[in-house]
Amino acid sequence: MTTFKSGRLYIIGAGFAGQTLAREIRNKGIYGEVVAFLDDDKEKIGRRIEDIPVLGPIRDVAKLFRLHPADEAIIAIPTASKEYLEEIYRILKSAGFERIRILPGISQIIDGDAHLIQTRSIDAQDLLGRTPVRVNLRQSLSYLRGKRVLVTGAGGSIGSELCRQLLSAGASRLYLFGHGENSIYQIDRELRLLQEEGVGEKAILVPIIGDLKDRDYMDWIMSQLKADVVFNTAAYKHVPMMEENPVAAIDNNLFGTENLIYASRKHGVKRFVHITTDKAVEPVSVYGVSKYLCEGLVLDAAKKNNGNKDISFMVVRFGNVLGSRGSIMPLFQKQIEKGGPVTITHPDMQRWFMTIPEACSLVLKAGGVGENSSLYLLDMGEPVKIQELAEQMIRFYGLIPNEDIDIQYIGLRSGERLDEKLWWEYEIPYPTDFERILKVEQSEEENVLKNININCIMDELKPICRFDPLQPEKYRNSKLLRDILKRYIPSYAKEGIKSKEYAELKQALR
Repeated sequence: MTTFKSGRLYIIGAGFAGQTLAREIRNKGIYGEVVAFLDDDKEKIGRRIEDIPVLGPIRDVAKLFRLHPADEAIIAIPTASKEYLEEIYRILKSAGFERIRILPGISQIIDGDAHLIQTRSIDAQDLLGRTPVRVNLRQSLSYLRGKRVLVTGAGGSIGSELCRQLLSAGASRLYLFGHGENSIYQIDRELRLLQEEGVGEKAILVPIIGDLKDRDYMDWIMSQLKADVVFNTAAYKHVPMMEENPVAAIDNNLFGTENLIYASRKHGVKRFVHITTDKAVEPVSVYGVSKYLCEGLVLDAAKKNNGNKDISFMVVRFGNVLGSRGSIMPLFQKQIEKGGPVTITHPDMQRWFMTIPEACSLVLKAGGVGENSSLYLLDMGEPVKIQELAEQMIRFYGLIPNEDIDIQYIGLRSGERLDEKLWWEYEIPYPTDFERILKVEQSEEENVLKNININCIMDELKPICRFDPLQPEKYRNSKLLRDILKRYIPSYAKEGIKSKEYAELKQALR
């Protein structure tokens, strides 16, 4: 959340967003003085806007600054490309600015309606990856106006960003569901502060602490909420952690999703959007298997709608997001700040990346335009080598890779592979009318898993996750769980054969 020293402020960008910030700063009178706008637009340079001079070009005038410790720059160009943002950042750092803030991207700014409370310290993820697609969020969210919207996992990285963007949906109620009281408290508090500062519309916010694994509770709570739309982001996601706790992964992700689907169908949910991952494609980890099976559960539920066009169950799949909790970017940041080394599993490891705001904007868009029983894939662009990402982050801090900060290879861990796939061999992604949203069609002839009955798998897994007095020996038996998954999922079974090869590779890299 934004905190300002009382000093001199420079707003980078004299457009509508920058002007809105300048008016707010002047009206509140507690954040210091806006000294100038800095802009590269020749039409604006030399003018006074909001009685504030517009100076530029940015590269030239930045060299003239004599800064005070409290001076601060706010980048207010929500449409800026990654390349332009990186250039502005370098200029400001060279000019001596230590405090640089940024407005969120265009996906979070509705009709230029920027607010000071939305600004935050710029970080590496703002300068990495590709330029996000511009989504008309107000138009994309129109299907949610007046609706009751439930976000599960609302305290997580994806869930919390969905909630921020959903403030502008015109929903009547926004239910913030999660099992961690601290994370739900934080997103609830943040959203209320945003509302107080004029961000979005006045949806009623309802924080809910609960557990998807509790079937009776989910049945009861959904009967009370009467939600129209569900965005299911809740899951245990950390691959190595779930390899150490496979029963928890299946119990929470698979059986929790089953409970949510059951309660949603029973209590009148009209639109159910399930978030999934590229690790569900030819899964080699327990986490990936759990998400693959969840995809099947949602699509099976969609087939039970009996032609009712008012009910839609759909899946949205995408790869990694930059900066999510437990991901490599926060880890790299901490490693760099303590002086290194930055640890990478393998020099050839690569992943698809997307910023959290862009992913959430596209999820919300897909949730509105998506059709029942459909699987959508977000266009992730080109994969990024993890080593290149680490090197870029080190440079963001003004340091030199392998000189100031060492890079160390530690080898692949259980459940990991060098690269991920976005679709199976039997899946074909097709463009839709909506940029960066693909629809995935499945070829039944080539589907190697077409005969798998998810209900049968779950029947075998249930006594492992839920205590059965008639089968007490199965409870929390992780070896039995893995054996069952290997029997049904060929890619997971093959990974067991590769484990020796990975172990040898890990040893060679030490």
